[in-house]
Order: sequence, then structure tokens, then C-alpha cells
Amino acid sequence: MIQEPIVVQPVIPAERFVLRPLRRSDAGLVAMHTADRRLAEGTRTIPHPLPPGATEAFIARVLSDKRSEDVWVLDGSAQGHAEVIGLVSLTRMDRSQSEIKYWIAPAFWHTGFASEAVAAMVAANPHRARTLFAEVFQDNPRSARVLTNNGFEYLGDAEVHSVARGATVPTWTYLRRMD
Repeated sequence: MIQEPIVVQPVIPAERFVLRPLRRSDAGLVAMHTADRRLAEGTRTIPHPLPPGATEAFIARVLSDKRSEDVWVLDGSAQGHAEVIGLVSLTRMDRSQSEIKYWIAPAFWHTGFASEAVAAMVAANPHRARTLFAEVFQDNPRSARVLTNNGFEYLGDAEVHSVARGATVPTWTYLRRMD
């Protein structure tokens, strides 16, 4: 039996789910959700089609002691929802800053889960960041609304490469000062 590494990430309560650290046992549901083209095309790094082993490699990176980001699962199982509704992550940057990223499984779009997850993460601020950054694709204004509803301010336009789209995509960048 493979032992899960000790993870120091806190469990963060929200109203309709908890944010808990990602586990190896989440691989099946994470793979099922991220295999959806609509979800993959809303991210920078999820490929479509999803190659075999990609989810397991992602989870191994996230569970590594040398990880660059902390990832939480939106787990609604205690409230009668799905065990994996989506993911939210924080990547440490320099000068006490972190970048927040999130995705919600398409079956749960338009339910407020993304706003609730970002609100819980902002309230907990597990990295003790002074500033949080986020970026969203300009063709996803609902995701931008998640940020503005949680106190993020528009910073500017940029562009990033989306693996699933195989193209550079225009983005809006946001920040939230935590001081």
C-alpha cells in the first residue's frame, strides 16, 4: 500500500463543501472532469485530449515535497454533493504574493461553487500572502465575475498559451491586496 505523504495544507470550510488537500484517490474524478474539452480549454495547462497518466503525474507533482503549488479539492460529499466538484490552487510567488487558479467541473457550472471556493480561500489565506493574483481568459467573463465579486481588482490585459487550445489566448489579470 502506498502511503500518502504528510500534507501541511489546512482543510478550509465553506458553506456547501470543504476545501481539502488533493489525494491520489481523487485521480479518477479529476481525470473524468478534466477530460472535458470545455474545461480544458478554460485553462492554461490541461491538455485535450487528456493523455493517459496525465492526471496521475499532476497528482504526484502536487503531493511532492518539492511542489510549486498547493491544490485543494472542492469536496461536497459531506453535504450530499460530489466528492470532487473542482480544484483551487495557490502558487507562491516572490514578495509574499500568491497566484490563485481554479476550475469547476462542467456539471457544476453556474452554481456559485467557484465564487464560494475563492471566498473561502481568500478568507483562509493559507499562504499568508499580502497580494493574490489571478488571470482569466477574456472569453470567460463569468470567471472574471467570480474574482470581482471576491474583491479582486482589474490590473490589466495580457495573454498566455493554452495547451488545450494550442493557441495564445487574451487574458484579464486581477489582484487582491490582503493587507
